[in-house]
Amino acid sequence: MKEISAGGVVCRKRNGQIQVLLIEDRYGRWTLPKGKKEAGESDEQTALREIEEETGIIGKIIEKLYTAHYEYIHRDAGKVRKEVIYFLVEAIEGRETPQLSEIRGLNWCSMEEALRLQKEKGYDTNDPVFERAFHLLKKNIYHWDDKNEG
Repeated sequence: MKEISAGGVVCRKRNGQIQVLLIEDRYGRWTLPKGKKEAGESDEQTALREIEEETGIIGKIIEKLYTAHYEYIHRDAGKVRKEVIYFLVEAIEGRETPQLSEIRGLNWCSMEEALRLQKEKGYDTNDPVFERAFHLLKKNIYHWDDKNEG
């Protein structure tokens, strides 16, 4: 069985500093918001919908970052081949509202803190996603919309 999901590295600029939104999943691990693709959705639509559902944040796609591939065993479906498409996403509006039926909480972090949480309490499959996102953010590839800086 194949499963496709999409999500993102959600970021914002506050007081001149870039912050990244992490979620604490139901297993107590810090990760990125993502979820399963619904029929008729594009990867981008899935990512933005899942980010808003899980966190309350409305985002804007900056660019595609990485596609992760891995397998896991589902108790009913057996072996699942998972593909997750990640995007760099700017938080443009919304209020942080964790979807407590799906996640335990969320936190805006500096890039350094997000990377530390990823290494200590995250998933190895997300390492390349963080590396690519932080590479782009540190090089200031993206020009922030000043009206969204708080």
